[in-house]
Amino acid sequence: MGVNLHLPRSGTGQRTLRLWHVWIVLPAAFATAITVAVGAFFAGWDLLGAQGLKPERQLSATTLFDLVKLSFGVVAGAGALVALVVAYRRQRVDEDGALRDATRLHTERFTTAVSQLGEESAAVRLGGVHALAGLADDAPTPALRQTCIDVLCAYLRLPYTAKADLPAGDADALHGYLALREVRHTVIRLIRDHLRLHCDHSHSWQGHDLDFSNMIFDGGDFSRAEFAGGTVTFNGAEFAGGTVTFDDAEFAGGTVTFDDAKFTGGTVTFDDAKFTGGTIFCMGAGFTGGAVTFNRARFTGGRVFFDVTEFAGGTVTFKGAGFTGGTVTFNGAKFTGGTIFFDVTEFAGGTVTFTSAEFTGGWVTFISARFADGTVSFISSEFAGGMVSFNGTEFSGGAVLFDGAEFSGGAVTFNRARFIGGTVTFDGAEFSSGTVTFNRVEFAGGTVGFSAARGNAPDGLLPPSGQAMPTGLSLPAVWHVIRP
Repeated sequence: MGVNLHLPRSGTGQRTLRLWHVWIVLPAAFATAITVAVGAFFAGWDLLGAQGLKPERQLSATTLFDLVKLSFGVVAGAGALVALVVAYRRQRVDEDGALRDATRLHTERFTTAVSQLGEESAAVRLGGVHALAGLADDAPTPALRQTCIDVLCAYLRLPYTAKADLPAGDADALHGYLALREVRHTVIRLIRDHLRLHCDHSHSWQGHDLDFSNMIFDGGDFSRAEFAGGTVTFNGAEFAGGTVTFDDAEFAGGTVTFDDAKFTGGTVTFDDAKFTGGTIFCMGAGFTGGAVTFNRARFTGGRVFFDVTEFAGGTVTFKGAGFTGGTVTFNGAKFTGGTIFFDVTEFAGGTVTFTSAEFTGGWVTFISARFADGTVSFISSEFAGGMVSFNGTEFSGGAVLFDGAEFSGGAVTFNRARFIGGTVTFDGAEFSSGTVTFNRVEFAGGTVGFSAARGNAPDGLLPPSGQAMPTGLSLPAVWHVIRP
């Protein structure tokens, strides 16, 4: 198996030693020393409150001796200053020479390790992988460490045949696949182990970039990794099988992108992950199978984007998740199939938006969720099919907005929901078909608003006391009575 990888160029990660000429440095040093000495003299003069110098008509032996000592002191100080400047320059030169030697040794080891990645034997390639990881730990500069990481990621991006695409009954092809899979998963495991180290650890890879673009995943473990900086890219990657886990990972900064990724099978899990900062992009991705789970994840900050994503199959779940901050968006997404679960999720803050999304199939469910604060928005969305369910949900605060939405099919249900507070609005919505139901709802507070809505009245609502049931949806701005 051939590997064509670029070695680090000469000077990559190296600093060029730039020292001023000694005939510039020495006068500057003397000028600085004289300035400091004069400043110290006048400061002492002022602190002592001296009014002037006592004149001496005749130079005594003591005074002469003091002048001689002062002269020798000045000469000694000048010599010490010259020695200090020379010693500093020599130290800089020695350090630069040591860095050059370390870089040269690093390049030699790098060349050997990369050549091992090109060997046919899986055992030799495994040795090359571990050698590169160790080389990254010993890299004399961050840039050289990044180079080692880039090579490991580039190895993962090389052409790869998934198990499902192997010739049936070909034992040699299967053995080759299993050997290559072991090497690839070892690379992922080593990356994970280094991301688990605190950013202050000398071997931590936090803050470095990881590029998995267009890679085929059939598994991988990033559990308990900490993403506190840098960029991790899964753009265009295909998740065709196996499980890729980010369970218990912490996203405190940096960016993780899954833009244009293809989820055709397998599972990607963020279960019990903590989102305190940073950003996850999953824009333009395609879900035709498989699953992405954020079960019991905690969102106290950060952002997760599923904008302009197509859900034709598969599942995305946020079951038991907690939102006290942060943002999750599905703006402009198309739901033609598949399921999005927010069941038993607690919204105590933060925002989930489906603005301008299209629902022609599939399910989005908030069953038994609890809204104490925060916002879920379906503003300007189009419901032509599928179902959005808030069955059994408790509304004690926050807002669910369907303002300007168009209901031409499908169903939105609030059956057995409990309204203790908060707001649900359909202001400016249009109901031409489909169903919106509020059956067996408990209403103890809060507001359900239909200001300027048009079409057929939702099922399960009664008009305020003393008003007749309208034939269309010429409803009052707010309805306060809901059928038990």
